[in-house]
Amino acid sequence: MTAATKPSRIADHFADLASQDRKALAPYVTIGHPEKESTLEVVPALVEGGATMIELGIPFSDPLADGPTIQRSGFKALQNGVTMKYCMETARELRNRGVEVPLIFMGYFNPILRYGLQRFVSDCAEAGVDGLIIPDLPPDESAELAEICKTHQRDLIFMVAPTSREQHIQALNGQASGFVYCVSITGVTGARADVSSDLSAFLGRVRNALDLPLAVGFGISTPEHVREVGAYADGAIVGSALISRLDEADPADVATVARDFMRYLRGEASG
Repeated sequence: MTAATKPSRIADHFADLASQDRKALAPYVTIGHPEKESTLEVVPALVEGGATMIELGIPFSDPLADGPTIQRSGFKALQNGVTMKYCMETARELRNRGVEVPLIFMGYFNPILRYGLQRFVSDCAEAGVDGLIIPDLPPDESAELAEICKTHQRDLIFMVAPTSREQHIQALNGQASGFVYCVSITGVTGARADVSSDLSAFLGRVRNALDLPLAVGFGISTPEHVREVGAYADGAIVGSALISRLDEADPADVATVARDFMRYLRGEASG
C-alpha cells in the first residue's frame, strides 16, 4: 500500500453516522449500465441525493445471487464492453472526480480469481475501493483473500441470510470486517412490497454473534422500507429498484433520476 492510499473508510463511516444518529444508505449500481460511462454520472448524483456508501457491481455472466433486474443490467454492461480493468478505472475516476464516500465492489469470485487475488486487492486499494462483497465465497474458503484484504486494509464483507446457521455466522468472526450484509429475505435480489416480518429477530441473532454494523439488502425499494430497516439495522442497501429506474430513464437523464430516487428514499421527494 502506497503512502497516498487511504485505509478503508467503512468503519469510520458507520461510526460517524452513529454519532449523528443517522443510518447508512447504500445504493447498488452495475458498472457500465445502462451505458458504459453512465456510472461516472450516476454515482456523484447518488451521493448528492443522500447516498452515504456506494456498491459498485462487477458484471458477471452467471450471477447466482441476483434476480432478473440486476442480471439484465450485468448482461447489458458486458455487452457494453465492461471488463475488470474498466471497473478499476471507473473507481479510480470516481475518486478523481471527488467522490469521498465508501466504495464497495460487489462481484463473483471466478473473475476475481482469474484476475489474481493479490493483484485484485492491491488494485482495489490503489483505485480507492474500500471493501469487497463476494456472494459466492463462503467463510470457510475465504482465509487467503481475507488475509490479503487485511494486508491492504480493505474490508471483506460477508452476507448472512435468515436461513444462515449459527456456525456460519460465528465463522465470520475474525474474517468479516466493515459491516455485515444481512439479506432480508430468502431468495435472490429484487424489489418487493414488504420487508420480512422476521427481520428484527434475524438481526438480533447476527448482533449476538458479531460486533459489526449491520446493513440490510434485498427487497428495499421505498422510504417506508428504509425507515423500517433503520429501526433495527445500521443501514439499508437498495439495488433492483434503482436499476429499474435507470433502465427506464433516457440516457441523458440518468443522473437526475438517480439523485431524485435517493431523495425519494430519504423521504425528501415524491416517488
